[in-house]
Amino acid sequence: MSTLAIEHLTIGLPEGADRPFAVEDVSMTIDKGHILCVVGESGSGKSMTANALMGLLPPGVAVKAGRALFEARDVLRLPEADKMALRGASIAMIFQEPMTALNPLMRIGDQITEVFAAHDRFTQAERRKKALDLIREVQLPDPEKIIRAYPFQLSGGQRQRAMIAMALALEPKLLIADEPTTALDVTTQSQILKLILDLRDRRGMAVMFITHDFGVVAEIADGVIVMREGKVVEQGPAAQVLNTPQHGYTRRLLAAIPTGVLPERRVLSDSPALEIKGLRKIYRTGGGLFRAPREVRAVDDVSLTVSRGEVLGLVGESGSGKSTLGRTAVRLVTPDGGQVLVGGTDLAALSDEDLRKQRHKVQMVFQDPYASLNPRQRIIGAITDGPIARGIPKARAVARARELLDIVGLGADAASRFPHEFSGGQRQRIGIARALAMDPELIIADEAVSALDVSIQAQVLDLLRDLREKMDLSILFITHDLRVAAQLCDRIAVMQKGRLVEIGTVHDIFLNPQQDYTKQLLAAVPGADWDNQKVPA
Repeated sequence: MSTLAIEHLTIGLPEGADRPFAVEDVSMTIDKGHILCVVGESGSGKSMTANALMGLLPPGVAVKAGRALFEARDVLRLPEADKMALRGASIAMIFQEPMTALNPLMRIGDQITEVFAAHDRFTQAERRKKALDLIREVQLPDPEKIIRAYPFQLSGGQRQRAMIAMALALEPKLLIADEPTTALDVTTQSQILKLILDLRDRRGMAVMFITHDFGVVAEIADGVIVMREGKVVEQGPAAQVLNTPQHGYTRRLLAAIPTGVLPERRVLSDSPALEIKGLRKIYRTGGGLFRAPREVRAVDDVSLTVSRGEVLGLVGESGSGKSTLGRTAVRLVTPDGGQVLVGGTDLAALSDEDLRKQRHKVQMVFQDPYASLNPRQRIIGAITDGPIARGIPKARAVARARELLDIVGLGADAASRFPHEFSGGQRQRIGIARALAMDPELIIADEAVSALDVSIQAQVLDLLRDLREKMDLSILFITHDLRVAAQLCDRIAVMQKGRLVEIGTVHDIFLNPQQDYTKQLLAAVPGADWDNQKVPA
């Protein structure tokens, strides 16, 4: 029995958009107790479809044709009051980024009870009890503490669980999950997927799960819809789409997924690009007259080396300290002890003035390139500002910037455009060009591909691999995705709770891990049991 039936849905875009329709003639059904995965790259229309069902389309975007039948009612054309009654009670949604979806000024318990209040359900005491029950159901630790916590006090995975608790509050019949695991580390991602499967089984919900990761599809899907540029190009049972895809686009998406095939071993240089010795960073919070401050050892006596021309992968869960180590290496964070040696110079010991002279040696590529680019500055300015500040003549800096834009595959004509005129993958290429413009001895890439579609991710990885070969580039590659690390890195260092627990070649870590924690990370990779090498090209 179908819970939702979408028939010939068409959603129009405003004039001047790159195409007339965000979604065009899309049909799909979701049965009770089934999980339908909607897969596609950014701009494929998958999130627009979900937003239309929830009545959350942005201004200027409207449903032009089609219907969506839920309990014999067309939810696309209900009066606003009926849509509000439906949202949360019968159809609920989990958003990709819980930190922006949650109110930062409200405690978690108050945000859950607000769902009951909005629908005028239960007394105040009953609401709190049910909020606690939901917090336990989504397996958040220490419910009595969590119910009083603010979103910033929770980890990414815990915030996502809190969002799921809110979505489940009124026992909806349809749960829409819009990329809920994209930015999570593999173990947290695995826990969230198991939680959704468990809730589906116990509550009999229908689930629309939007994702670009076929590993996730292999883990949880009953059926699959593949969308491209607003249209459905393939659909069918999960096993059929995963193992015998019919459409060329589906095959390309599957081919872009990092595989279990490890790269050939490379001979590494004896000359170090980066030496980290006994690095420590402790964060202290709270404390008072009669209370000791809380200490978190984000980086706890870590030592490692990155050779010239080597890509060292730094992996671990959220909170493992890997990003803090990367930011400490580039001196965006000042360490509490240890050495960061680049070209024999200890960056950790330099004064601010001396650091400015040496900072070009280590450059960073950030996870969100849009947030790290000035939206009002043309690309040429973003790339040339650093070199000009170092004293490079403007004409030379501009010529080098245009050359780098060619090298990263954007072309010199991209120089005059603004960040918003580029896709996410293109903006990441700009971030890489900006880092290279400083002629660094080392690049630190902090989750540089984690938020990208698999096809764009594959392109950026190819680019980094090519740059390593052409420019003998040294890279500290920080990621939570071991599949990605395996494609690019020569060695992998595994961090847990601020400490380095294992380091070795990619082959050693993947084929013969020594530590239980490393084995847990490998086992948690979504779709680990599915072999996409067998998919026909």
